[in-house]
Parts: sequence; C-alpha cells; structure tokens
Amino acid sequence: MPDPHAPWNEITAGLWMGGHHWTDPLGNSHSAVVGTEFGLVISLFSRPGHGPDSGIEHLVVEMPDRPLTAEQIRAVQQLSCTAAQAVRTGRTVLVRCHSGYNRSGLVVAQALIELGWETTAAIETIRKKRSPMALNNRIFEEYLTTGLDVAQLLIGLDTPT
Repeated sequence: MPDPHAPWNEITAGLWMGGHHWTDPLGNSHSAVVGTEFGLVISLFSRPGHGPDSGIEHLVVEMPDRPLTAEQIRAVQQLSCTAAQAVRTGRTVLVRCHSGYNRSGLVVAQALIELGWETTAAIETIRKKRSPMALNNRIFEEYLTTGLDVAQLLIGLDTPT
C-alpha cells in the first residue's frame, strides 16, 4: 500500500485525519510529527517523538487494523463523540493512526456521522480528502454501514461471558 502524500488532511472544517509518516512528491519519506497545530490529538497508534507538544490534549487508545472487539468498538464510539464535540465547539482535531487510512478513517467517519453526515457521504469524503486508500479495511467500512451500535452488539454475541 502506498504511503500517504501528506502528514494529515482536513476532512471537514476542524476535523483532520493523518498518520505517523508520509511520502513527498519526490518519494522521500518523512515522519509526521505534531506540535501545536491541533487542540486535540487522538492517536490510535503511537510512536515516541511524534507529538503532540506538551499542553495539547492527547488521547491514546491503541487499536489494531483488524476486526475489533466489542470493547474496542465502544472506544471508537467514545472517541468519535469526543472528536465531534470538539469540532462543534470550534477546536481543531487530528485523528491519526499508522498511515492515516483505516483506524483513523473509522473514527473520523463515525465523528462525521455524529455531526449529522450520512454514512456513504462520510466514507466518500474521507476517500476524496485523505486518499482513495482510506478505509480499505472492508470490515471497518461494514462496521460503519451496519452502524457501530449494531456491530458492537453482534460482536458481543461471540464474546464468551
């Protein structure tokens, strides 16, 4: 899968999506290091030295780029609500993962849905604004089209009590 061509991209006013690395037009790889560009950074993958600067709110919830547990889907819902509420109050938000394609795409799409967007429009906008490679994890796309509440319940049925 090709690296993204920007460290992060604005999906809608105040809501950004990105990763921890990117490749410039000359093919040079760069680290995506956050300083004070955003008021809230949500990291679903983290790496030391990639910011944000101290004093910037930073929520870290490590998450795999594969099928999620019911608890992980619940975390996606909480992070999405946090991101949406921050955008509503005028804060700038960056949601990031390793490359800025799947895990961040799931949270950003759900944040858009929380902001009143239709699911299909949220997914299409993310692919247009970030990359056509965004949300290439079809399971994440299915979570969104099914609805995270339903996905969480269905996955919870397979979890031993």
